[in-house]
Amino acid sequence: MIEALNQALALELERDKRVVLLGQDIGPNGGVFRVTEHLQKKFGGQRVFDTPLSESAIIGSSVGMAVYGLRPIAEIQFAGFLFVCMNQLVTQAARMRTRSAGVFTCPLVVRAPYGGGVRTPELHSDSLEGIFMQTPGLKVVIPSNPYDAKGLLSAAVADPDPVLFLENIKLYRSFRQEVPAEHYTIPLGKANVLQEGSDVSVFAYGAMVPVAQEAAKLAQKEMGTSVEVIDLRTIWPLDEETIAASVQKTGRALVVHEAARAGGVGAEVTAIINERCLYSLLKPIERVTGYDTPYPVPAQEDYYLPNAQKVLDALKRVMEP
Repeated sequence: MIEALNQALALELERDKRVVLLGQDIGPNGGVFRVTEHLQKKFGGQRVFDTPLSESAIIGSSVGMAVYGLRPIAEIQFAGFLFVCMNQLVTQAARMRTRSAGVFTCPLVVRAPYGGGVRTPELHSDSLEGIFMQTPGLKVVIPSNPYDAKGLLSAAVADPDPVLFLENIKLYRSFRQEVPAEHYTIPLGKANVLQEGSDVSVFAYGAMVPVAQEAAKLAQKEMGTSVEVIDLRTIWPLDEETIAASVQKTGRALVVHEAARAGGVGAEVTAIINERCLYSLLKPIERVTGYDTPYPVPAQEDYYLPNAQKVLDALKRVMEP
């Protein structure tokens, strides 16, 4: 995924002179995870540049750039630091189209790594997507693989409104996948049915997609259960049509995410299912999530994170007659 994201950023810089990259240590250093490696050397210090250690300044400056014609891609070094720039992102960027009655838009992409499983310090692993689902005017995208990461990032840059693009740290170098060298996009707001199934629908995104796929294999092996696995990809706006169509077919549903349970993606997907296909349900909807606590210290994160066994246990419950 690191290489796919780097390719996407290079292509956007080549294709559009309005695109600029800014953030802490993204220039000569190439970013803390090397997503922007070599880009300053290739495109120059006016297109790819380091900023002071001030998230509010990074996003505040980016809002001004976006409103007046540039296409900034701002990196917040870890998603937990988004709290520091909530005002600029939520009350400025996300409201720009509405507060200007459509006169201005804010074509801004904010990239941030998130997620557990790699033993990071406090505020480095937090999964905050549920908070930003309640921000009208802001799209939230979370890819699960290199191919999607490249196509979704290019689509985010082309979008006229702000996009929060969250990248799971554990997925950065977890596996390799063939990715076209040329430019391509994947539509925002469109889920991907990774595996067709007939008995139960499992919805996941980010690093929980491979977890869901592993649990699906175990369910097939142990119970003969046919599991449909759907990668949500964009968690706001959610792809309601794909969610409803899947549950109407299977009659059972399970949502998996590593963010806290309350008010999260699982709650919203459950509400969509209840509103659109309640009479198709054969069992109550299950959720496998993180806990409603601060993200734990590294030694305890294995207890916090959903895993294939937890998902399999939930599948067994939802498949009970």
